[in-house]
Amino acid sequence: MLKIPEKIHLANLPTRIEKLDKLTRVLEGPEIFIKRDDHTGTELSGNKVRKLEYSVKEALDRGCDYLITCGGVQSNHCRATAAAAVKLGMKCCLVLRGEAESEAEGNLLMDRLLGAEIRFITAEEYSEQRSEIMEGIKQEMGIKGFKPYIIPEGASNGIGSFGYYTAMEEIIEQEKELGISFDCIVLATGSGGTYS
Repeated sequence: MLKIPEKIHLANLPTRIEKLDKLTRVLEGPEIFIKRDDHTGTELSGNKVRKLEYSVKEALDRGCDYLITCGGVQSNHCRATAAAAVKLGMKCCLVLRGEAESEAEGNLLMDRLLGAEIRFITAEEYSEQRSEIMEGIKQEMGIKGFKPYIIPEGASNGIGSFGYYTAMEEIIEQEKELGISFDCIVLATGSGGTYS
C-alpha cells in the first residue's frame, strides 16, 4: 500500500457529493453528481488547497518560512498559497504571468490584501523562464535571511499529487456511504496535478 506523507490541515474535508437532479433531467440521464470542493474553506476554498496541504507541510518540515509560487494574474492556486502563508505566519512571493493592473480585482486583489509580494512577468518569460525566476527569488530571499520553499505551478509535483490521491480515496469511501458506484469521473485541469 502507498505510504501517504503527513499533511497540514487547511481544508474542511471531506467535501460532500451532491446529485445534480435538474441537470440529470435536462440531459435525460445519465445521473450526474458533483464533488463540492468549492466548500473546502473560505479564502482557501477550491481544489487547490488539497495539494497545498502536502506542499506546505513539506516546507514547514524543512524549516522554511517563505513560499514562492507562480500562476496567472487570477490564479486560484496563487491566492490559496498566499492565504495559507498568512494563516501559518509565513511570507509569500507570487510570480504572476501578466501585467500589473492599476485597479486590482478578483484573486489579484486578494493576493494584495493577503500581503503577498507580487512579481509580474510576461507570458514569454513565464513559458521559458519561470523556474529560473523563482530560483532567483529563492536566492534573493535566502540572502535576506528567509528560508524559501518553491511550490511549482498549481502545486503539481510529487508531494502535491497526494492531495488528489487522497481525494480519490475520499470519493471511494463516499461511494460506499451513498450506495452508488460512479462509471466516470470528469474534471477540469490547468497544471495537470489533479490527474494524480
